[in-house]
Amino acid sequence: MPENGHQNLAMVTCTAPVNIAVIKYWGKRDEDLILPINSSLSVTLHQEQLKTMTTIACSRSFQQDRIWLNGKEEDISCPRLQSCLQEIRRLARKRRNTGDPTSDVSIVSNKVHICSVNNFPTAAGLASSAAGYACLVYTLSQLFGVEGELSAVARHGSGSACRSLYGGFVQWKMGESSDGKDSIAEQVESESYWPELRVLILVYRASVVVPCRMEEMIRVIRQRDFQAFGELTMKDSNQFHATCLDTYPPIFYLNNVSHRIISLVHRYNQYYGETKVAYTFDAGPNAVIYTLQEHLPEFVQVVRHFFPSEAIESEFVRGLPVCSADLSEELKRDLNMEPTPKGIHYIISTKAGPGPCVVEDPSQHLLGVDGLPKKRVVSE
Repeated sequence: MPENGHQNLAMVTCTAPVNIAVIKYWGKRDEDLILPINSSLSVTLHQEQLKTMTTIACSRSFQQDRIWLNGKEEDISCPRLQSCLQEIRRLARKRRNTGDPTSDVSIVSNKVHICSVNNFPTAAGLASSAAGYACLVYTLSQLFGVEGELSAVARHGSGSACRSLYGGFVQWKMGESSDGKDSIAEQVESESYWPELRVLILVYRASVVVPCRMEEMIRVIRQRDFQAFGELTMKDSNQFHATCLDTYPPIFYLNNVSHRIISLVHRYNQYYGETKVAYTFDAGPNAVIYTLQEHLPEFVQVVRHFFPSEAIESEFVRGLPVCSADLSEELKRDLNMEPTPKGIHYIISTKAGPGPCVVEDPSQHLLGVDGLPKKRVVSE
């Protein structure tokens, strides 16, 4: 555990990834323990493009626990946040009580200052709470020397946060125990298992069906069968949002641009007679597109053609580089869509990536030696 040396200040900084579900988490069977009604499966996205960074410091001189999110101090009394803090502190005390000689839990009783930022749009349906709570729990565990299974702790903050504690392809097992101890996340395959898989995020200005789909999704990932992977992903997304509309009052996550993206994807796949790209939407309007590396350049140009932007290429596509491609007149004609100017602000190009990690460079700490946030610019 890094020591700052100023007022007995201990400080750790970590990062954690976003995960995007391809088999959705459809709801809770237990609201207090956040136990899901179905198992779910997600792809952890690479942290070079999307991540949460969290610094946590503790000191005897701190008068109270405090938290700053994206530059603004927030109320730390949030029950889910308190649940994560209390559970990590309990595990740290338990480690001391078992006589672990490496456990320094004298700091557990100290108050903490937490500072967290995202490098991607928050509250836009991009699983910012999942990355945020995963990063909080992982950083706390590093600070207090807690080891072992952490996904059940992160689940108390945000259900899908448990999946962000692992890289690659991750399932959150619904479990059967009433106390939720077996409702944990586990890695299905690592981020390097399907290297051709690519993800595009287009940023704009149940219980009977899902279990069978989970088994099928794990099978097609292990077979690297994009055709089946894409179709399952889109079917699950469609049913999830249809259920949202069927509630009373209905929940509207998708907007007009979302529906046009859905139409474009189906027209593109129909043109080629196979599933080359697939969409999914979480709790927001922004589309997440899965495809293979070989199809990436052309589809990005298709999006740029039908959703023309004033942004230059280097600003329209951010993240992993995408080669340019020419679109045939036949393709543009057969897709048969009217352009939607300025419908898409920009695209984040990324891929599957690893789970949380410790930031070793102390200059990257978000908190200063006084335990207060440094001035930092947060990405839009």
